[in-house]
Amino acid sequence: MAEGRRGAARSEAARLAILRATAHQFAERGYDHLTMEGIAAEAGVGKQTIYRWWPSKGALVAECLLEGVLMPDHFLPPDTGDVRADLTAWLVEVLTFIGDERNEALLRSLVAAASENAEVGRRLDESIFSGSALVTRLEAAVEASDLRPDAPIPEIIEALVGALVFRVLTRTPVSPGLADRLVEAVVGPAAPSGAVGEPPAPR
Repeated sequence: MAEGRRGAARSEAARLAILRATAHQFAERGYDHLTMEGIAAEAGVGKQTIYRWWPSKGALVAECLLEGVLMPDHFLPPDTGDVRADLTAWLVEVLTFIGDERNEALLRSLVAAASENAEVGRRLDESIFSGSALVTRLEAAVEASDLRPDAPIPEIIEALVGALVFRVLTRTPVSPGLADRLVEAVVGPAAPSGAVGEPPAPR
C-alpha cells in the first residue's frame, strides 16, 4: 500500500509538472508554437507520458484552464455593496492587464486556441460562467436588490467579456472612462434608492 501511494504521488507530480510546463510554454510561445516535445523537455518527462494522458495540445491547454494553471483566477471583482463600482473596478484591472503587450499576446493566443479546439472553448465557458467570482458577485447584487430580480446575468457577463475580447483582437486603445461607460451600457445607471426590485411606494 505504501508503495502504491508513492507511485500515485509520482504520477501526480508529473501531471502537475506537465501542466506548469504547458502554461509556461503557452505564455512564452503562444498556442501556434506550443509543442508536445517542448512541454516534455521542460517537464522532464517522455512525450509518450503526455500522450498517455492527453491526446492533443488543445486538451492540455483545456486542462490547464480547468486547473487554474494557465490563467489563475486573480481578477476577482470586489464586493463593496455597490455592484456598478465593483464591476468598474474589475474592468479597470482587466483592461490594465490587457494593456501590457505581453499579456495581450497571451490572450490573443488563448482566443486562437479556443477557436481551434472546442474543448478549450468549453473549458473557458465553464471557468467564466460556472460558479465564477463574477457570477457570484452579480447574484449577490440581485439578492441585495442592487440589480433587478430578472437581471440576465449570463448575458451581462457575455457583453462585458466580449468587450474585453474585442479590445484584445483589435488592439483598440483604452480610452479614459471606458470601464464606467461599459458598465452603464450593460447594467444601466444606478436606480434611485429603494427602487430596484421593489414596487412603487403607495401614494
